[in-house]
Amino acid sequence: MRAGLVVAGVARHKIIGFPNPVNEKAARTVAGGVLLLSCLTFVLSLTAGDPWLWLTVPISLGFIARVLTGPKLSPLGQLATKVVAPHLGAPRLVAGPPKRFAQGVGTAVTTAAVAALALGYPGATQVLLSLMIVAAGLESIFAFCIGCRVFSGLMRLGVIPTETCEACNNISLAVPETRQSAVV
Repeated sequence: MRAGLVVAGVARHKIIGFPNPVNEKAARTVAGGVLLLSCLTFVLSLTAGDPWLWLTVPISLGFIARVLTGPKLSPLGQLATKVVAPHLGAPRLVAGPPKRFAQGVGTAVTTAAVAALALGYPGATQVLLSLMIVAAGLESIFAFCIGCRVFSGLMRLGVIPTETCEACNNISLAVPETRQSAVV
């Protein structure tokens, strides 16, 4: 058990933090959920009106939760890690930092979509939601993570520190007990 602090004999689990490594099957499941929710929101906005675009808020909150805590505070992350991924076979471990970066990009795009809607630009919200549909579709269907590719490019350019690069290249450096709960 990974405990942050022990207070009065009760272990308190660390809430903030992102797993490394990450089970790619769980990450793709989360992306599939984002794809489904984004498509539903987009289609409802086109067929039933702009108020449906406010469904972008929970999508954005999910990204924020996953960036800050991995799957711990994300209902979609919990569904992916506890229910769906275990039924998909043995975990396929990948480096956590690129996946966290990708979640950060999703946070930026969906937060911008919510801001655009709040400022009265539903068309901009639909465009940003379309970007999420493309990115989540590529990740969930083809295992092509746009955020991970950008992260890799930033490492090659030296923008991402070497220490992070070493952690990405050698997921065996991760503590074994994180492997059991490692997910996005």
